[in-house]
Amino acid sequence: MLNVLEWAHSETAGAAAATGTAGPDDVAWLTLVVLPPHDPMTRGQLRRMAELARDEGHTVEWTEARGGAAPLRTVGRLSVPLRRIPRVVVGDPFSRYVQLLLALTSARSVVVVDDGTATMEFVAQLARGDRLTRWHRTGSGGAAAKLFAPVSGRARRSLTPSAGRRVDIFSSMPVEEASTALGLRALTNDFAWTRARFGPPRFTSGTDLIGTSLVETGVVDLDRYLAAVAELAAAHRATRYFAHRRESPDKLHRLTSATGLEIVRPDLPLELVARRGPIGRRILSFPSTVVHTLPLALRGTGVEVAVCDIDPAWLTEGASPRAQGFLSGITATARTVTRLPGTP
Repeated sequence: MLNVLEWAHSETAGAAAATGTAGPDDVAWLTLVVLPPHDPMTRGQLRRMAELARDEGHTVEWTEARGGAAPLRTVGRLSVPLRRIPRVVVGDPFSRYVQLLLALTSARSVVVVDDGTATMEFVAQLARGDRLTRWHRTGSGGAAAKLFAPVSGRARRSLTPSAGRRVDIFSSMPVEEASTALGLRALTNDFAWTRARFGPPRFTSGTDLIGTSLVETGVVDLDRYLAAVAELAAAHRATRYFAHRRESPDKLHRLTSATGLEIVRPDLPLELVARRGPIGRRILSFPSTVVHTLPLALRGTGVEVAVCDIDPAWLTEGASPRAQGFLSGITATARTVTRLPGTP
């Protein structure tokens, strides 16, 4: 949802630049439909972001759309407005729920707002004509994927520019060249709203380490990951570990027992947490979205963001063949981060 607020701010700023002033008709007011997952950490962050969105003047509809008959009710309720609205803004294009809703829309303008590292994979798959599949998934998806294929195919067409449809992608990821080649209009998210709304941050005296859910997604071996975190914490005198919202409590308990790191579970996206502070003057991360977004959110503060690559030896036997190349690409394309010496 942070990306949507950044996009709305960018649209308003663009209108102001074009007209010399931003009047009421230029403000990109939105109706945000939130389809929360079951995960309590993600739900908590979404509720906090919903409060911020309402503070900015947007309408937020919190829709429990999962389980039992909820999906059918949600699709039925949204089908009429989706066929009428001229522009639809969506987040995760790999979500089957999003794909289902996209298949229902006849909007002439579609905007994909996503700062996840999967944005790069989305553009690459669109260029190749592949089925939209999350980078860490293996196999064909089974019978469910075959049944969903017609819906997914129609969603792909909705995400492909045509004579009657413009498709924009709003992201801080380095996708400009690939998007332009596809006919997508690439819009850069530089986190202007975040910088204007929060900070500058207060600082701590220690180094902070950013966690990842690569263990939970089956990409990285748990013991290898714990050893890597312990080594990083000791070498760089890290004092706090900002957990990813999908990291398991058992893993975090083992991590803090082995390293003594203070575990922080952010109640807002990390870009906002870091911008508000307190935050370390040095932030260590594994390859993830934050190596692209945090330097933008913290621009002008003097905070250094450093990345430790994933050693191929850390990968599980079941990791996708694309995993190492994808993770290396995240680091290689990050514009303003420090690459830690001795990493792969």
